[in-house]
Amino acid sequence: MKKSQMSNRILRSLSDQDFALLAPYLEEVELPSRYPIARPDTLLEYVYFPESGIGAVMSVLPDGKKAEAGMFGSEGFVPTSTIIGDTLVPYLIEMQVAGRGHRIPVERMRAVNNSSATMQVPFIKFMHVFAVQVAYTALANAKFQVEKRLARWILMCQDRLTADQLEITHEYIAFLLGVRRPSVTTALHILEGLKLIRSNRGTIIVINRKGLERFAAGCYGLPEREFERLLGAGANNKP
Repeated sequence: MKKSQMSNRILRSLSDQDFALLAPYLEEVELPSRYPIARPDTLLEYVYFPESGIGAVMSVLPDGKKAEAGMFGSEGFVPTSTIIGDTLVPYLIEMQVAGRGHRIPVERMRAVNNSSATMQVPFIKFMHVFAVQVAYTALANAKFQVEKRLARWILMCQDRLTADQLEITHEYIAFLLGVRRPSVTTALHILEGLKLIRSNRGTIIVINRKGLERFAAGCYGLPEREFERLLGAGANNKP
């Protein structure tokens, strides 16, 4: 297994020496849609490094209602709390769009981390970047209309799929954004009317990426720039 063959950006950001420590324990896995990576208050078994697909970290109410708090894909790893030694999370982590990736047992990950002074650096940086994303999700939910939140969400999906076409239903978008389905339908019509996307049943096609970024009006961009600053090409991952 070679680092250069990995699509996961956290794994690629490791030094050759740190990757060599981790690689023997990485197990390749399929990550189908709705695959549960972690459940609330259930002992964590594995750390996952997606190579493709999209996952969501979802807040869950006692009555079972859920809403997306954060999104991840091949740029990161989950659950992030495993890096600080925790073995439980209070939220649900689930794949939205099927993909594949690698996983490593939590205890093995902890042992490998403890064997290197530099291993944790990119992981901790990603925890910070993910916290920034969650903060901007809260801002978008509180201050932006549904159509702008939807524009942000589509851009974030496109970043992780690196494709113009997204296969996802209106019902599932509504579920993830925590709004009613008619609100999603109306928002999609607005984006279509501005010639930013095309929407068919279960499919969204981005036709004007720059226009979609302008329309998102500030609720997209800063977390993405923070990732590139800390973990992108040329970032310093030394302590």
